[in-house]
Amino acid sequence: MKFTLCDLRSLNDLPADTVIDARSPSEYAEDHLPGAINLPSLSDAERAEVGTIYVQDDRFKARKIGAAYVARNVAAYLQNELADRPGGWRPLVYCWRGGQRSGAFATILQQIGWRVRVLEGGYRAYRRLVVQLLYDDTLGIRPVLLDGNTGTAKTRLLALLAARGWQVIDLEGLANHRGSALGGVAGGQPGQKLFEGRLAQVLSGIDPARPVVIEAESNKVGQRIVPPALWAAMRAAPSVEIAAPLTVRARYLARAYADITAAPEHLARQLDLLRPIRGNAQVDRWQSMAAAGEFDALAEALILEHYDPAYAKARSRKTQGPEQRVCIATLDDKGLLRALPDLEQALTRAAGN
Repeated sequence: MKFTLCDLRSLNDLPADTVIDARSPSEYAEDHLPGAINLPSLSDAERAEVGTIYVQDDRFKARKIGAAYVARNVAAYLQNELADRPGGWRPLVYCWRGGQRSGAFATILQQIGWRVRVLEGGYRAYRRLVVQLLYDDTLGIRPVLLDGNTGTAKTRLLALLAARGWQVIDLEGLANHRGSALGGVAGGQPGQKLFEGRLAQVLSGIDPARPVVIEAESNKVGQRIVPPALWAAMRAAPSVEIAAPLTVRARYLARAYADITAAPEHLARQLDLLRPIRGNAQVDRWQSMAAAGEFDALAEALILEHYDPAYAKARSRKTQGPEQRVCIATLDDKGLLRALPDLEQALTRAAGN
């Protein structure tokens, strides 16, 4: 039985217990439906082999070899990954276009007696909805930007606001990157399509009648590009600026980047990337601080000599400044929680509520 995905909101209420991506591992890694597990009908090597035979040799032969691979692979899943599924289990299977790979997989599951569905149009149908939302449509959201220089705990404030019921879009979390020159996170960034899929799912759940708080970013988070529909909404959005003393920011930044400072060779490589921007003499001085374990001093130097000048340059291109400003004396959780009422009032005023 076919299932048609009409809009992205439907992803939260699919008529299935498990979503199975029957595409190859490399296709799945590039992007997939939220929550889908990868049980490839064909491995990357098998898909390449069958495709080559189909194009260069004989289509019937390719289908026969492909069917053998699919049958063998699905049999292995039935003995392993799917061995504990009960009789009432409802899988939803998809491949690239909802064609042969998902159809063959679903046929086997259906013959066992499971109530299986195949996604009409496959992954491409889902991707079209994502592209429509992020590239073609105008987003019906009311964004308010949480602005502030590096080290003002904006990401932590987003989490605290979300816990208090605010709508939040954490671009850095979705992109698995802290958005700065040293902002890499373990596990690396998702591909652009996977990042967009995650973002589209969040956007599809936003109530357009209420403001949504987004950290003020450039149009890139690490190597991931903020899609044009959201970037246009962010550029037109009001903002609230967070301010904190320099020494407090430096201390917070050193704690927030503890995973980087705990890996000296990685930190040295990341600092070296700044040589074309800040010059050898400045980076050599930063490297000396890092080698001596002077991480608070290093954080303060980076703020003064790299991050703040970059923020000032970016702000000089804006036609208007922040609508509201909130000063926070300490950036531990106690200090942030004390500042939340003032921040919430500032966000409400900026949003026009």
